Amino acid sequence: MTATEKNTAGTALAKAGKYLTFKLAVEEYGLEILKVQEIMKMVEVTKIPRTPDYVRGVINLRGKVIPVVDLRLKFGMEALETTVKTCVIVVQVKRNDNTVTMGIIVDEVSEVLDVTSDQIEPSPEFGSTVNTDFILGMGKVGKRVITLLDVDKVLSSGELTVVGKLA
Repeated sequence: MTATEKNTAGTALAKAGKYLTFKLAVEEYGLEILKVQEIMKMVEVTKIPRTPDYVRGVINLRGKVIPVVDLRLKFGMEALETTVKTCVIVVQVKRNDNTVTMGIIVDEVSEVLDVTSDQIEPSPEFGSTVNTDFILGMGKVGKRVITLLDVDKVLSSGELTVVGKLA
């Protein structure tokens, strides 16, 4: 086994584990379950002026104000009306020494999957113009392909700073 193959195998092994899967349109995504604090039904979001479109606003979570990001808009998808399946996934995002609790709005939560290292492919390369750093890998579970997200990298440092200031 070459050094590159060992590194790829080590990375896949590190990514193996339990993932909370959810949908945006017809695409399925997964978040490491250890980053998920809770899942809640959609609640009223207080809008904050002069924030990026993908920042829906803030919510009161048991006395703590947390920012909420619409993942559809962050990923450049069309906005969608809230349905009974729309959920807020409350996650812990780490950047340097800071941890930000925030909500991400998704179309619907699917299930918790145990993804093994042999089910994970490296994230695809689209050239230097497309940033895929926020993708941990592609999970192949049965006939499904699930984009495994690194929630710590979904927002850039600058974006996380903007969102963190809302809390």
